[in-house]
Amino acid sequence: MVEATTVNTTGKPKPKPAGFEKEGTRFDTPRFDTPMFELPKFEVPAAFREFAEKGATQARDNWERMKTATEEATDLIEGSYATASKGMVDYGLKLIEAHRANTNAAFDLAGQLMGVKSMSEAVELSTSHARKQFEAMGEQTKELAALAQKVATETSQPIKESVASAFKKVA
Repeated sequence: MVEATTVNTTGKPKPKPAGFEKEGTRFDTPRFDTPMFELPKFEVPAAFREFAEKGATQARDNWERMKTATEEATDLIEGSYATASKGMVDYGLKLIEAHRANTNAAFDLAGQLMGVKSMSEAVELSTSHARKQFEAMGEQTKELAALAQKVATETSQPIKESVASAFKKVA
């Protein structure tokens, strides 16, 4: 379909009438200006003006304090998260180390059992291995518990200090 355009004497397309936004749409929407009403002029009492300015100043001050507190809390949480992440990596590495030691001990036992000549020797070897592993597992559990406690303390200490400081400010 060919669209007809009106050309004025200058050779340029004739502009659309005022109030129409887009060209080429099927239904052009007229654009109306909002009427401007003149507001009555009156004097605001000085007491009201002072009250409004005081309220705005207090709101601005409160906003700044809240912004500062929020930024401090964000930094605190980020620091705690970083500490917890590092601690969990250390814990995971310690756990892998314990599993590696236990696996190596099991393979050593299997190799030793291959060379046994009697059942009593196998039982003695197995009992000895079980005792060593029980002691090793007890030691590994102590190390892991100590590491977990250290991570928990290092992670929670800054938060604990911050909360205590906040309560001191309030009191």
